[in-house]
Amino acid sequence: MQLYRAHVLVCAGTGCTSSNSLKIMEEMETLLKDNSLESEIKIVKTGCFGLCAEGPIVVVYPEGAMYTRVGVADVKDIVEEHLLKGRIVKRLLAGEKEAEDISKALESVDFFKRQHRIALRNCGRINPENIDEYIAFDGYRALEKVLTGMTPKAVIDTIKRSGLRGRGGGGFPTGIKWEFAAKQVSDQKYVCCNADEGDPGAFMDRSVLEGDPHSLIEAMSIAGYAIGATEGFIYVRAEYPIAVKRLQIAIGQAKEYGILGDNVLGTGHKFDLEIRLGAGAFVCGEETALMTSIEGHRGEPRPRPPFPAVKGLWQKPTILNNVETYANIPVIILEGAEWFASIGTEKSKGTKVFALGGKINNTGLVEVPMGTTLREVVYDIGGGIPKGKKFKAAQTGGPSGGCIPVSHLDTPIDYDSLIALGSMMGSGGLIVMDEDNCMVDIAKFFLEFTVDESCGKCPPCRIGTKRMHEILERITEGKGEDGDIEKLELLAKNIKASALCGLGQTAPNPILSTLKYFRDEYEAHVYQKKCPSGVCKSMLQYTIDAARCKSCGLCTKVCPMNCISGEKKVPYVIDQSKCAKCGACMEKCPFKAIAKI
Repeated sequence: MQLYRAHVLVCAGTGCTSSNSLKIMEEMETLLKDNSLESEIKIVKTGCFGLCAEGPIVVVYPEGAMYTRVGVADVKDIVEEHLLKGRIVKRLLAGEKEAEDISKALESVDFFKRQHRIALRNCGRINPENIDEYIAFDGYRALEKVLTGMTPKAVIDTIKRSGLRGRGGGGFPTGIKWEFAAKQVSDQKYVCCNADEGDPGAFMDRSVLEGDPHSLIEAMSIAGYAIGATEGFIYVRAEYPIAVKRLQIAIGQAKEYGILGDNVLGTGHKFDLEIRLGAGAFVCGEETALMTSIEGHRGEPRPRPPFPAVKGLWQKPTILNNVETYANIPVIILEGAEWFASIGTEKSKGTKVFALGGKINNTGLVEVPMGTTLREVVYDIGGGIPKGKKFKAAQTGGPSGGCIPVSHLDTPIDYDSLIALGSMMGSGGLIVMDEDNCMVDIAKFFLEFTVDESCGKCPPCRIGTKRMHEILERITEGKGEDGDIEKLELLAKNIKASALCGLGQTAPNPILSTLKYFRDEYEAHVYQKKCPSGVCKSMLQYTIDAARCKSCGLCTKVCPMNCISGEKKVPYVIDQSKCAKCGACMEKCPFKAIAKI
């Protein structure tokens, strides 16, 4: 076995790949050869580290030095200074660039030291395209333990005692779902994985698939043994080409090693996996719509009951969990139910992965124990709001969730707390908004998404969401009427109560939560024809302060509509009938003579 004195881990997730991380690897390979270091230094292509705002990321072990925003030109310094001479390149370090103690640079970064990684345990640590590296980190030990020393009932009991709940939506207890399917008598059962991940801004499942695909294969095989299924399907977005490629490689390797097939690990257990590509329909995140799509039909939800555990894929008993849920299974089997249950809160066990986005300094993936407060995630891990702006709200659960205001910033993040606030956990998208965001516009944005993604099968969702969107459009265009807010609220409650599936039932959440916490903004739009945040363009005006205007003409040069006119020594004016309200003039004016009203 080849031994190396140092390992260089380079992120090859989607984000860093799009920022030339593969070219960074190529340049490093070239320079290592030029310096005769190729037999001493190993380059490892990994999945996402999580700190996406600072990519591309390169980590050098054994020091654990984490280099951020690395460019191809920076590789020379890393090779010649760090790898050849043993000098840390401080200008590229994450966190405190000037810190003297850099012996554990990675662990000292605030973004990482406050996390507890279970689902993301191998992301950024191993080469996802090498099964041997997964095995070296206890990979497939849980499957071996299950097949050689546990009954299917013991496996299900372990998952039930752990308190693991589904990480993809409503948070249904995973062990109970498996138990329902296990009790069914059938000649065929199926295990399915939802890797469709349609929420805007969510990329938790994608990162696990790209960084640790074997953990999903191991977990689904364990699930198959537990319920008596011999076949599984991974339903993954076609828009995830890196994830699909690495899944295909991992499945091929697992078959080669006897981990998938007719005689898994020589125990007689039979289990195999297939990948099904989704076309990007948000409604296929709903379990029955996903199964309908796997069967080759248009992805539309079915009435429940019967539930999939009784009649699912091809009318056979089926369980469906998302990627993050499965990623917890091998660790629970190895560490024990009590260990997992000791993390989190009484009713929300374990950790949760969030995709931090929006108005936040450290965008990326974080995994924290259930019960961690929103303030800790936003400020201690996320690094706070850019440019010193004030926190206004956080949207959890994507289009299906709601907005949490600053008054609830210290709320512990768990299933029940979020539901009590009018939001939900969902798959884990967490979008942060600051004082410049208009909450009416935010509600309209998310509703526009659900209107487009509705499958159209049931009238409450097909027609009701469209009517709500029309009302919101009127309100944001300054055409709101007395009674519109009440109509919006009534429609939202009726749709929530009558829609066929989870998409329609949760579509009103952004509206109901913003009405609950930001009703004054709706009233300002309707009755004062004013957008307090200055976002809704129909209500804006850009005006020139005659006392400050120096008649320099810079504003006229950037105006795309040619609606600003004036003469030397005479203050310029804006023709409001032509103004596109783009704000280019205000940004260009060096004398701050132009204001947005």
